[in-house]
Amino acid sequence: MFNPEKIKFGKLEDKVWLSTPTMHGDELKYVTEAYETNWMSTVGKNINAVEKELAEKIGCKYAVGLSSGTASLHLAMKLAGETLYGMPKLGKGCLCGKKVFCSDLTFCATINPIIYEGGEPVFIDSERDTWNMDPKALEKAFEIYPEARLVVFANLYGTPSKMDELREVAKRHNALIIEDAAESLGATYKGIQTGNFGEYNCISFNGNKIITGSSGGMFLTDRLDDANKVRKWSTQARENAPWYQHEEIGYNYRMSNVIAGVVRGQIPYLEEHVDQKKAIYERYKEAFKDLPVTMNPYDAENSEPNFWLSCILINEDAMCEQARGEHRALYVPEHGKSCPTEILETLAKYNVEGRPIWKPLSLQPIFRSCDAISKEGTLRGCTDAYIDGSRDGVGYDLFSRGLCLPSDNKMTVEEQDRVIEIVRACFE
Repeated sequence: MFNPEKIKFGKLEDKVWLSTPTMHGDELKYVTEAYETNWMSTVGKNINAVEKELAEKIGCKYAVGLSSGTASLHLAMKLAGETLYGMPKLGKGCLCGKKVFCSDLTFCATINPIIYEGGEPVFIDSERDTWNMDPKALEKAFEIYPEARLVVFANLYGTPSKMDELREVAKRHNALIIEDAAESLGATYKGIQTGNFGEYNCISFNGNKIITGSSGGMFLTDRLDDANKVRKWSTQARENAPWYQHEEIGYNYRMSNVIAGVVRGQIPYLEEHVDQKKAIYERYKEAFKDLPVTMNPYDAENSEPNFWLSCILINEDAMCEQARGEHRALYVPEHGKSCPTEILETLAKYNVEGRPIWKPLSLQPIFRSCDAISKEGTLRGCTDAYIDGSRDGVGYDLFSRGLCLPSDNKMTVEEQDRVIEIVRACFE
């Protein structure tokens, strides 16, 4: 229960944000170059440089700059669908009627492109070691739907998934993998950068990511034919002809040379941003070691996250009573206990931004007709689970007890200390 007497200061004058862009000055140089040379559209030196530099940094052969991470995921989904099932009829997506296994605990942008291409999401529960897709649940999903041939997983909050185990399961069932590395640029698994572990891989430069272009994304692959196809689709699928010739459906998804200029200026600072984010994570971890909470976990033996967001999970026996509806949440204050709702409301009162852990997509109204699979092999219709209250699974538990704390790499130590003080006061 929050004890205001434990707070030695009033409302912060400057808001402490969850995660915002950090500019260094080089970005303006490249944007100005695009302006002065009149290369303001979807071709130019900045795009060429960003694709080359990021492919080299990540360790893949080819990168295609796109308008967003979602655009990258969409074209990856389209490419996977054509690879697996052939060209669709006009007006039908490549995955029409096909089951696609996907992370349950992630942002909707990971999943929406499945719908764009006519696929049917089957949500795979999380495991507790990394909060990412559970390889055991994925294996159970193949037992239930052996015809499935595509797996889409996200690296939650910048933490690498159990790559080897997920890839082994997918390979054994002849399935392709799309890696959503939107949140994990700069993270590594066994020394290899994320963005290398699927047949098709995607990253994001949205304004809250580890480096940003204000928007933008990137498709990553080791196959030149795939890179060329995505590049073609992203520019309205124009054919090589003296007029506008179109033989397949395309999209206006190419990254602009202006946005690429911002990304280009950010690339040299990726490691610095990761170090700053890690320092924030470690300060929280040290400050909360005597509280009934744990930090978002990772496999220290095999992986190094980019620590994009620092999160805490409240111990079950330290949770006060909490109830969440579709748009509102309520809680009952209790001495020595707290809950995400209380902590987030208290942070907001002091001008600090926090956020709940992602709500599992299988519990979102739009996806309740889809199936979700846990490691126990339970195939549950999400509508039934919602109605009867049996919201089982690791993902729902993390959503119930977890929250994201301010992780902005411009946050001062003093500002972080105030965040820590607020959280500690909620358990008084």
